[in-house]
Amino acid sequence: MDLTAALHAIILGIVEGLTEFLPVSSTGHLILAGSLLGEHSEKAKIFDVVIQFGAILAVCWEFRARIAAVTTGLASDRRAQRFALNVVVACIPAVLLGLAFASRIKASLFAPVPVAIALVVGGIVILFAEARNRRLAAQAGAGSGEIGDRRTAVNTAARVHSIDDLTLADALKVGIAQCFALIPGTSRSGSTIIGGMLFGLDRKVATEFSFFLAIPIIFGATVHDLYKARGLFDVSDVGVLLLGLFAAFVSAIVCVRWLMRFIATHDFTGFAWYRIIFGVLILATSYAGWVDWQ
Repeated sequence: MDLTAALHAIILGIVEGLTEFLPVSSTGHLILAGSLLGEHSEKAKIFDVVIQFGAILAVCWEFRARIAAVTTGLASDRRAQRFALNVVVACIPAVLLGLAFASRIKASLFAPVPVAIALVVGGIVILFAEARNRRLAAQAGAGSGEIGDRRTAVNTAARVHSIDDLTLADALKVGIAQCFALIPGTSRSGSTIIGGMLFGLDRKVATEFSFFLAIPIIFGATVHDLYKARGLFDVSDVGVLLLGLFAAFVSAIVCVRWLMRFIATHDFTGFAWYRIIFGVLILATSYAGWVDWQ
């Protein structure tokens, strides 16, 4: 195995695992990291999709009890059936649009500058959503200004406080919000979490549902893209792919566990400002010619 290729696989795997479930766009970060590493080939683009499977395996492992309960209860448990149906309904819009427009989007928008613009716009949307949450908190009577009190007020103002209480209409709305993630730099998790919150879901519910939506969406994208590009890979690429998958798996487990603790007492404002500053930095360095973004 080539040492440089192995190192690039580890770096990209870590980037994927740490950003897949945060509202900062894993695809956008992979495009930027690939540009800095000089990875511009079609094989590199497919590699970015394939290593996402490692992050999904991490979610499957972390939520294995819930997944097993749903799987075994599909035949008789109404709650499991409703949960599975909600996931299917929420995935339909993105699947349909992805099949129709994914190739065009990849051809025109999978580049650092469009990613930077999407990062900035997405950051502004998150700031708007969190400002709305603070307004709801104030209306609910949170007057102390403490994060914990504000969190409680926001939960009170939210309409859905359990993932089992999601309706088909809720799932469809979140699925429509997920469609924005087809634009690189927007963030699939950001679209579903922030979209869910705007539609009345509690922050924890929106985050958990985003995790479960990622399983069929990313698994399907991995199989679809890998099959289409099967001629680009040979046996010598297996080691590099597995290395990237493993790096994504480990870093994603760390990220998911941290995120679930983080959202208990924090909002996403910090991620919004990170997106805006990072996006502006990319645009500025590109315009000034300091970094040759490809």
